[in-house]
Amino acid sequence: MDLNVPVLVGVVPLLCVTNFVIEEGYRTVAIAGSRFTQLVTPTTKTITIDAMLVREWRALRPALEALALTTRGLASATAPLMALAGIPVITKTSVHLDMQITSLIFTQKSDPRDTLAVNIKLAHVPRTMEATAFGLGADVVMAVAGPFIP
Repeated sequence: MDLNVPVLVGVVPLLCVTNFVIEEGYRTVAIAGSRFTQLVTPTTKTITIDAMLVREWRALRPALEALALTTRGLASATAPLMALAGIPVITKTSVHLDMQITSLIFTQKSDPRDTLAVNIKLAHVPRTMEATAFGLGADVVMAVAGPFIP
């Protein structure tokens, strides 16, 4: 039996991810006196995750909503912590720190009834240079070690 390595969104494990997309944008600057441009710095990073919450795992819906700060009481209670760190997204091959959920869609279909589909969109919201540097290092480590995880 193969080990199913989950995608972790914060502390929420997603065991049945059907689609995982990372989109990164880069800012370009024209080189003075030349017709060429140069990529200067990454400007945006977004992640889109499609997953299935099957049977008892449907109970993770409130945890995902809590991460997305869908209630005002929760948002005000966690605001001081969100200034220090965002939501980590950890996969078998990558680590992304300081992410924030921008969209959360749950879909319940009639077939299969015991499955709840979830679409999560996250955006990178950098907090500190230290966290960004640590995240880049952790991402490189997972990229190298990921193929060796069963």
